Amino acid sequence: MNWKFASIAALAAVMTASTALAQTAKDTLTIDLPNDAATLDPQLQWDTDSYTIYRNIFDNLLTRDASGKIVPQIAKSWKYVNDTTIQFDIRDDVTFQDGSKLTADDVVYSINRIISPDLKSPQLSQFDQISKAEATNPTTVVVTTKSAYPALLAQLVKLSILPKAYVEKVGGQTFNQQPMGSGPYKLVQWQKGVQTELQANDHYWRGKPPFAHVFFRAVPDVSTRLADLKTGKADLVRDLPSDQAIDLKSDPNSQVLSVPTERVGYIYINAQAGATKDVRVRQAIAYAIDKKGLIDALLQGFGSQVNVLGAAPIFGYTDKVEGYPFDPDKARALVKEAGAEGAKIEFLTSPSYDRAMVEAIQQMLNDVGLDTEITSLDQATFLKRRQGDPANAGSLALGKWSCACQDADGIIFPLFRTGSSWAKYSNPAYDKLVDDARSTLNNDQRLQDYEKAYGILKDDVPGLGLYQVDAVYGASKHLKWQPSPNEAMFVMDMGWQQ
Repeated sequence: MNWKFASIAALAAVMTASTALAQTAKDTLTIDLPNDAATLDPQLQWDTDSYTIYRNIFDNLLTRDASGKIVPQIAKSWKYVNDTTIQFDIRDDVTFQDGSKLTADDVVYSINRIISPDLKSPQLSQFDQISKAEATNPTTVVVTTKSAYPALLAQLVKLSILPKAYVEKVGGQTFNQQPMGSGPYKLVQWQKGVQTELQANDHYWRGKPPFAHVFFRAVPDVSTRLADLKTGKADLVRDLPSDQAIDLKSDPNSQVLSVPTERVGYIYINAQAGATKDVRVRQAIAYAIDKKGLIDALLQGFGSQVNVLGAAPIFGYTDKVEGYPFDPDKARALVKEAGAEGAKIEFLTSPSYDRAMVEAIQQMLNDVGLDTEITSLDQATFLKRRQGDPANAGSLALGKWSCACQDADGIIFPLFRTGSSWAKYSNPAYDKLVDDARSTLNNDQRLQDYEKAYGILKDDVPGLGLYQVDAVYGASKHLKWQPSPNEAMFVMDMGWQQ
C-alpha cells in the first residue's frame, strides 16, 4: 500500500511539474500599437506602426546590430567596385515562406521595383540615386548609382526583399493584403483597424522564432494600452507619454524600456498654401513655441531640445545653426505685419502623436493671434493628407521623423527637397546643397553643405525641429528585450523569462 501511495505521489509530482512548465512557456506575444498598419507592402508607407509589423515578415538586404553598425542579412558581404558601383554577395540558404528559394533575382526585383516611378513609393527619395540593379549570377547583385552616393548602405538597411514570382503572380494590391517574405513570421490575418496576427516561420534560416504567435493590436487610446499591459492583456506597448511612463515605473508587474533615438520631433509648416505661405507667419510660429517649456512639462526627461531638424546620431547634424528663441511679442508683431491676425491654421494630427503636446502648441499659436484648429485623423488618412497636394495638406502637423539611416540625406532631403511627396516647400539654393551633399564621398564637403542647408531651413521655416525623441515602451516584467536607437521592434530579438 505504501509503495502504491508513493508511486501515486511521484506521478502527481511529475504531473504538477509538467503543468507548471506548460504554464511558464509563453506561446503568444501581444503588442499594442497606437495605430493599425497603413500598409503591409514594405515598399509603400514607412510609418512606424506599419514598419513594426511588416519588418517581422520580411528580411532586409542589410540590417543594423544593437550598436547601430550596418551588418549583413540577406547580403553576406559587399564591396565597392568604384564610386558608383557596389557588388553584393547574396546568401544561398534562404527560402521564402512558401518554400521557394530566395535568389539574386528577388533582390534585383526589390530594388528596381522601389525605384520605379510607377510604384509611386513615398520612400522613393531615399532610393532614387540608384540607377539600376543587375544579377550577374544567382548569388551576386551589382547596384549602380547615378553618382557617388555616400548614404547608399544606410538606405539599403531599409530595403526588404520581396518574392518576385509571388508579387508578379498576385499583383500589388493582393500583395499588400497578403504579404509573403522570408522573415521569422508569416501573416495569418490582417483585420484592418483591429489587429494583425502573425505565426512563426518554422523554417526560418536564422533559427526558431521565440513565440509561436504574435498579435499586433491597434489601440489608439494610451490609457487603454496601459490598462492592457497592467492586466496582462498586452505584453508590450509602444509610444508611452512621459507622464504615463513615470507612473508605470511603480507597477510591480511592468517595466519601462527607453532609449534615445535618431528620431526628431518637429513641426511641419506648409510653405505653399494658406496663411503659412507667408514666411513671416512661419517665422511667427517659430517664435511662438516655447520648446523648453514643452520638453520640461511634457517629456519629463524622455527627450532633449534641438535647434535644427536633426540630432547628434545623424551624419550632417550641426549645432552651429541657432534656433528661434521663445519670443511671443516678436511672434505677434510678425503676425500683425503679415496681416494674419485671426488667420485659420489647420493642425493635423493622429493617435501617433502626443495630444497634450499638440494642444499645448495650439494654445501657444492662438496666444500670438492665430486661429489654430486641430484636425485628428487615423494614421493612414493623416499620412495621405501630409503627402498630398499642398492645398489639402494642412497648415501644420506634429511629426516624429526617422530614416533609420543616421544620415541627413534621409531626413531633410525627403522632407524639404522640391518634388518630394512630403515637401510643401521649394528653394533652388537649398535643393542644390542637398543634391551636392548626396553625390560626393567627401565627408567634409557634405558637412559644409548640410550646415548651409540647415541655415536656409532656419530662415525659410518649412519645418521646425523641437526635440530628439526617446523611444518609450511599457513591457511585462517577464519580457527580455533591449530597444535600439533605430526603433526596430524585431520579435526575433525578444525572449521571455519567469
